[in-house]
Amino acid sequence: MISKAIDFLLANANPSIKRRVKTEILHNLTSKEAAQYQEQILDEPIIKRIFACQKDNGWFGNGFHGCSRNATQFENMETDTKYLAEKAVDKDTPTLSKAMHAFEIIPLDDPCYEAHGFTIDEFKHAAGGQNLIRCACIARAGYDDRIDISPQIQLSLDSFRRVLEIDSIFDITRPIRNGKQLVFKDYEKWPCRYHLDILSHTYSWRSKKNIIMLAESIRKLMKTDRPELIGLMPSVWIGHAVGPLGGFPAQGFTVRTEGLLPGQCVGKIGNIQFEYMEWLARCGVVQFIPELKTAAEEIINSFDSNGICSMQVGDAVFKGWGPYGGLQLETDWKAKVRRDCDITFRALLIAYYSGLYKEIA
Repeated sequence: MISKAIDFLLANANPSIKRRVKTEILHNLTSKEAAQYQEQILDEPIIKRIFACQKDNGWFGNGFHGCSRNATQFENMETDTKYLAEKAVDKDTPTLSKAMHAFEIIPLDDPCYEAHGFTIDEFKHAAGGQNLIRCACIARAGYDDRIDISPQIQLSLDSFRRVLEIDSIFDITRPIRNGKQLVFKDYEKWPCRYHLDILSHTYSWRSKKNIIMLAESIRKLMKTDRPELIGLMPSVWIGHAVGPLGGFPAQGFTVRTEGLLPGQCVGKIGNIQFEYMEWLARCGVVQFIPELKTAAEEIINSFDSNGICSMQVGDAVFKGWGPYGGLQLETDWKAKVRRDCDITFRALLIAYYSGLYKEIA
């Protein structure tokens, strides 16, 4: 079924998916194919729209962290840089290079970052900070070999490690509002969505020891043996309380939830969230965590006789390109085959990166 899935995608998918199948799965992309795919990808309407909104300094649109009054879905820096990377736009494409250069030269307190003169230090404030978002964008684009984000890669590792060093999240938080709300203590660490994003798209940190540590941390976050911790997510204190950047819950983390959420926690059980599954698979932890291995096997077993993944997914997670979602690479889902291609491609990536691909193939 895995081979049939590859055949199905190479026959029916758009250029971005075909290129990524040949690059990431088959490792047989030719220079001629790369040039052909690049030309076709750059001709797509959303790509043209992104390129058209780039400013002279390299910044995309008028926003940074998702939509705002002045920035629509594909007119902000975070969404656009991640979208171009996911669409397999050549790393050295001038427009993408210019955007990455903007990340190098524009200071974090610049209005481009919507900081309003205040920069949140990601080392002082757990699960927060404009620079954490910036570094996740750099990692997704594969520019960590040109722009130094090694401190944030280490911070991401240390944030997951902190979960294992403490008894519970109560050890690194303090109460406010007469005990009605918790906030992280200064210079404490706690993992969030952006830490996982950074780790899943970089490689310098990878060693057997670090991967096992990450797996143990995720396993602890998935526990549900302490009701007072399930779904508990403290705020970040920056002089006032603000929400974390998709912080992981103290307990109850799961890849089976409904809706499009910054953080994944036990609630109304729903579809397997392909984005988190893909990131965890890329990090190499799936084989060490029974719940994740079971989910990966369910995805793999959902390929039908034509190689199409028949699993139900949350459409909002695929279509909701922004800070907390975005997986759709086909131009639209008006034709069923396009939806099938997007879902099958992500399922194939999960099968491949989970380490179960070789067992099935």
